[in-house]
Amino acid sequence: MNTRTLARQWWVAIRAMLVFTVVLGIAYTAAVTGVGQLVFPHQANGSTASAASGRIVGSSLIGQSFTSPSGKALPGWFQSRPSAAGKGYDATASSASNYGPDSPDLVAAVKARRAAVAASDGVPLSRVPADAVTASGSGLDPDISPAYALLQVDRVAHTRGLSTSVVHKLVESKIEGREAGYLGEQTVNVLELNIALASLSR
Repeated sequence: MNTRTLARQWWVAIRAMLVFTVVLGIAYTAAVTGVGQLVFPHQANGSTASAASGRIVGSSLIGQSFTSPSGKALPGWFQSRPSAAGKGYDATASSASNYGPDSPDLVAAVKARRAAVAASDGVPLSRVPADAVTASGSGLDPDISPAYALLQVDRVAHTRGLSTSVVHKLVESKIEGREAGYLGEQTVNVLELNIALASLSR
């Protein structure tokens, strides 16, 4: 292969790389970003959730804890399900515990969580739902079951000096239906529920 042919092949390769860089690396990215911002701005910006003051307090897609700096659950807030992500709700370490159903550590953790929830919400152990004592696969599930949300109504209402019926209605208004009407289960987004609760308590 002579020098001229080699140079021509290199030039073709360089031009192809430049064209695809512009088309796929810049134009396509800009088009997708533009469409996302135009058609789905909320989702494209992380599905952020804001308090009544306008301050962003989290994402409705990522679970978080509602605890004191020492890690103790705050009784005036609805609590999320447990998290195995990092040290708990660590968005940089999304994961499950990987404990099998017969793991002694998992059994002990579930028993301890069930006892803690039953004591804090003043209910029998049998009324504590599964999502109150087990972590999700991602460790960052933002939702809980309606049963777990309703279980917490009395505690939250008492702590905040609100009517139980008012808080109960608030929870019911935040219950999200199944996908397409039949996929999955009904859920309650804890962050959105607590934002509504804060506005209700003002």
